[in-house]
Amino acid sequence: MAPMAHQAPLTHSVAFLARRAATALAAVAVLGAAAAPAAYADSASPGKLPDGLYGTNDPQFDGVWRQSLALLAQDTVGIRPAPSAVTWLAGQQCADGAFTAYRAEPGTPCDAKTRRDTNPTAAAVQALAALGGHGDAVHKAVTWLKSVQNDDGGWSSAPGSASDANSTSVVIGALTAAGEKPRSVTSKKGGKSPYDALLTFRLGCEEKAEGRGAFTFQLKGAAPNADATAAAATAALGKGFVVAPAGKNATAPVKPLSCEGDEDKKAGGDPVRAAEGGDGYLVAQLDKNGQHLLSAMPGAKKQPDVGNTADAVVALAAGGHGAAAAKPLAWLEKNAAGWAKQSGPAAYAQLVLAAHATGTDPRSFGGTDLVAALNATGPAPAAAAKKDAEDGGDSEGGGIGLPWIIGIGLAIGAGIGFLLSSRKKSGL
Repeated sequence: MAPMAHQAPLTHSVAFLARRAATALAAVAVLGAAAAPAAYADSASPGKLPDGLYGTNDPQFDGVWRQSLALLAQDTVGIRPAPSAVTWLAGQQCADGAFTAYRAEPGTPCDAKTRRDTNPTAAAVQALAALGGHGDAVHKAVTWLKSVQNDDGGWSSAPGSASDANSTSVVIGALTAAGEKPRSVTSKKGGKSPYDALLTFRLGCEEKAEGRGAFTFQLKGAAPNADATAAAATAALGKGFVVAPAGKNATAPVKPLSCEGDEDKKAGGDPVRAAEGGDGYLVAQLDKNGQHLLSAMPGAKKQPDVGNTADAVVALAAGGHGAAAAKPLAWLEKNAAGWAKQSGPAAYAQLVLAAHATGTDPRSFGGTDLVAALNATGPAPAAAAKKDAEDGGDSEGGGIGLPWIIGIGLAIGAGIGFLLSSRKKSGL
């Protein structure tokens, strides 16, 4: 299972990996074989954190992940990240294009013992593609991701292990960010696409009513998993971490998987309908629990899962369900600030992205300025976008040279592949 950080509180990133691993562990018990996904680090983290890194917790298991989300969230709201922060992320890449969770000595080349990981690789792709100026790094990372695609069309965190819904979802987001059409990225053996793999984790009409439409983490027939469902519902529409704002006035009704008509019974191969069914499951769970999801962490089943609730908001917004997303968003505005303060940059980034997806101002989020709070967890950002444009300046280091546009809750970073705001434009 995924390693746990040794200090409290956990960063959101580590908690995210642990949630997935807890579900996968049950699958391992059934199979007696396939290993649960893990967060891999190339080497032990140093006593002194490197310059440019966001957060103060041990980065050994989530350094690249939290850095990627932090930079992506800043870019999404028109903040130009510090060059040192971008340079740190780019410097974590191995020569073959892959990333691991964290490399304490990035100057040392990766070797056969370096445990490459699809999750931080896909997260870094989304961040570097959005920032611009890193085309070679993005291309190399995507090429590596394609090289470790499983025969079923999906991915595991650890190359060579069985595919899972979360890893497949984050790679779909990376492919879209890099300008690829996920459906055209097929396995060498079998010709399966990422969507073919993703839909194998979907629970359909053969399941009990309360689980229909949900996604499992890994095994068909395993329990519904809200974390996997939120990730898969977004990825099934060809989208990643950044979702164009649906807005609170987007009132498309959520259509749960009812299985009362032929449409639902025959929808097993339709990613868009699968996303809709996943959204229906999420709404049912949110309504049941008071507009938040519950933690899947062992021993904490009654504890609100703030991060997963933010993921659900993004998934609902991705499906055009702004009105449905507004309810859990309101819960986040009242309850998420303390969690984010304890958890660090990835948590603030998630809330920024949830606010962005709903057209909400992240600088006034339940009384918290999420952007300022995120900025405070790392090196001071470069000059604000508007000032930089007026000065006509290019970036210093980090390879950022694109113009920036300020638009709270509206701006989308240059070069990102999530400009597709409707299902017809999802690239499926």
